[in-house]
Amino acid sequence: MRTKSKKTMKMRNSLVIVALFAAFTLVISSCGNQAAKEKARLDSIRVADSTAAAVAKAQKVADSLAALPKPIAEFVMATPNLSTLLAALQAGELTDVFKGTDAYTLFAPTNDAFGAVQSTVDMLLKAENKSKLQSVLKYHVVAGTIKAGDLKDGQTLTTLQGEKLTVKMKDGKVYVGGAEVTNPDVAVNNGVVHMTNKVLVPKKM
Repeated sequence: MRTKSKKTMKMRNSLVIVALFAAFTLVISSCGNQAAKEKARLDSIRVADSTAAAVAKAQKVADSLAALPKPIAEFVMATPNLSTLLAALQAGELTDVFKGTDAYTLFAPTNDAFGAVQSTVDMLLKAENKSKLQSVLKYHVVAGTIKAGDLKDGQTLTTLQGEKLTVKMKDGKVYVGGAEVTNPDVAVNNGVVHMTNKVLVPKKM
């Protein structure tokens, strides 16, 4: 009877040990899973941070490139207030002139300036008046880079069209050929652009 009791005791002890070992294993496994999950979470955060940093760096480079001065042609294309000038340059097949590396000073009439002489614009945009359109457009262009600070009262500028434009200074404002320079010294990489409030028409077209 005593022998049977001892066997029973040993059996119980064995079961307890097995149970304790199983519980210990479960705890260790659980801790291991938690550690693995935490490591995975931290790795995910590191990857996300690294990706965000790479995206931010790429965006910074893109922004820097976008901020660089563009050729005159690209500037005109990208400026909504010069869309009529763009249409005129395209109709006159002069857009490519302003894509190169040769430097030009462009006195660029805004859309409002063209709108003030809409009937003239409509006439010039007709296919049969292409040479006249080219003449008018070239009358707004001077070879070289002439910034607003270089302009002096009474100065004359020879245009690509051949005729001259006279510079006037009045009440702190700059006028070229009678057109007010409303937005001077727009940076481009092949010259300079001065936006104006008037379309200039040469004597000869």
